[in-house]
Amino acid sequence: MSNFSKNLKELRMEKGLSQQELAQIFNVTQSTVAKWESGDREPNFSILIELANSFEVSTDMLLGLKDL
Repeated sequence: MSNFSKNLKELRMEKGLSQQELAQIFNVTQSTVAKWESGDREPNFSILIELANSFEVSTDMLLGLKDL
């Protein structure tokens, strides 16, 4: 599991969101979110930026380049 995967799951859970709720916010399927969190897939750049903005963290923090 990548730093991104761990950080995304941690941030999602801190916000009290299910994978399905996060998927609806970003107009993707629940299985896409599950794959992001397992490290099987990564979001495209535009969604990565939207995720960071939504969770009010930098992309560096979301990617694990800086501590959350």
